[in-house]
Amino acid sequence: MLDQQVLDLFKNKTVLITGGTGSLGKTITQTLLEYSDAKKIIILSRDELKQFEMSNVFSSLENGHKLRYFLGDVRDRDRLMMAFEGVDLVIHAAALKQVPAAEYNPFEFIKTNILGAQNIIECAIERDVEKVIALSTDKAANPINLYGATKFCSDKLFVAANQYSAYRKTRFSVVRYGNVIGSRGSVIPFFLKQRKSGILTLTHQDMTRFWITLQQATNFVLNCMCRMAGREIFIPKIPSMHISNLAKFMGKECEIKTIGIRPGEKLHEVMIPNELGRSSLDMKSYFIIKPSDNDFAQPDYWSEGKTCEEDFEYNSGTNPEWIDDEALILEAISSIKSEEALDFVEEMRLT
Repeated sequence: MLDQQVLDLFKNKTVLITGGTGSLGKTITQTLLEYSDAKKIIILSRDELKQFEMSNVFSSLENGHKLRYFLGDVRDRDRLMMAFEGVDLVIHAAALKQVPAAEYNPFEFIKTNILGAQNIIECAIERDVEKVIALSTDKAANPINLYGATKFCSDKLFVAANQYSAYRKTRFSVVRYGNVIGSRGSVIPFFLKQRKSGILTLTHQDMTRFWITLQQATNFVLNCMCRMAGREIFIPKIPSMHISNLAKFMGKECEIKTIGIRPGEKLHEVMIPNELGRSSLDMKSYFIIKPSDNDFAQPDYWSEGKTCEEDFEYNSGTNPEWIDDEALILEAISSIKSEEALDFVEEMRLT
């Protein structure tokens, strides 16, 4: 799970999670409540209903009294300054994420994903937060849609923020991974709903995606927050999946239709573009993209890594590790824990 060094980081600390009512935010919250000795966990988000629903679930947990709910928007700098009072660690998970919505509402995404990121940076420095780790996406690597472009800018802001805080204690790093299994908008819940109609839709027969569960993503974020020195973009080594194989497994009695790639959609996920291969370190179980400038002391632990080849690219289509085994797919679906997912798992195990 999490080693003692990671748990020690959170001991007696106040942690703030932006976008904490989302799928990942809730998993991070539950993990910290169960395994760490954090003093307080603050959930900052815009939706009072989601906060109410989350509080109903988490209040029954043994350490549920450590939770605080703070209504606010990362666009609102003054509100962030209030929220960051006394905060030691920040996990920035708030973002607008829907690709089609970004194309029709571009400046709304800019205000949240870019201007909001800058607000996080400025408030963290002014409030002497120790560490900020921001969550990114594969779509920020060689972006082809506006959502990806805003997250690319956000990543750049967080990496560069370490220059502004050089003589202060605040450090900033980024975690980048692909679609999380079972998160809002991911393909498995989509297929579970489509099964009822007898038709599953694929956008392309050759499409691939990286494969990571909510708990794996949570553990990676918390581990990276422990080891980060600032400026790193962390990328987990995870397996890939052919979406067509997933569709065939989940829709064995369904018709599978290919409908064409949607605007802004990639055939394969890329988390390290080949232009950044020379700037990346292979750390055995994960990668680090180093900052483009070299005007800083490199952390000692980076020496444990090996520089990637000049044209290296971390791409879900050329990834050497794959999940095609039905037992592993079923295990991953069971991790979602929704009623539909658990019913599907039970159905598959009975057949």
